[in-house]
Amino acid sequence: MPEDDRKKRAIRSFVLRQGRMTASQRNALERLWPRYGLAYDTSPLDLDTVFGRQAPRFVEIGFGRGDALAEMAAAHPEHDYLGIEVHRPGVGHLLIRIEQDGLKNIRIVNHDAVQVLTHMLPPGSLDGIYLFFPDPWHKKRHHKRRIVQPDFVEVLSRVLKPGGILHMATDWQDYAEHMRTVLATSPTFINTVPGDGYADRGGRPQTKYEQRGRRLGHEVYDLRYRRQ
Repeated sequence: MPEDDRKKRAIRSFVLRQGRMTASQRNALERLWPRYGLAYDTSPLDLDTVFGRQAPRFVEIGFGRGDALAEMAAAHPEHDYLGIEVHRPGVGHLLIRIEQDGLKNIRIVNHDAVQVLTHMLPPGSLDGIYLFFPDPWHKKRHHKRRIVQPDFVEVLSRVLKPGGILHMATDWQDYAEHMRTVLATSPTFINTVPGDGYADRGGRPQTKYEQRGRRLGHEVYDLRYRRQ
């Protein structure tokens, strides 16, 4: 493994807990993965070939169950979406949604997002990146595991087009402040909100996770940055 890859993989931002896969999720993986799934590769994708057209392209990192991604894809059939998720039950759930909703504009990679962004996506190939409710690693000793770090932001900058949008959301104020601090050090990203403030939700769908958090009194923080 190249030295730069070892550095990127030295500290993982996730714990691989596959959880229990339902029969319907397993069935969806067997039937639909060949059509909508992309195997991890170290060669850049030809996204026009993958989607069979030219269109604005967006990536969601760590889509969980995929409900937000499915809603965005349904609302914007003129856009293409690539979902990245390490947990197979979530991949299976999204495949079910893709079939149920008749979505043609989603593809999925079941792999580490840093590796996918680094190797599979060409420079300047994306119009937007979504990072909704990443693991906050709320204990101070675990903050180094948070995915939003300067090296990760450099990776995002490489694959976003100039003018492309990075939209993040979290219900942990400490993590939101961490995100702002990290992005403030980047020479290529500008906060779209004057005064380095938090953004509105915009077109981001509310997930079940978010709705549950709001019922518990959790405030949600959206951050939206534009790549220069």
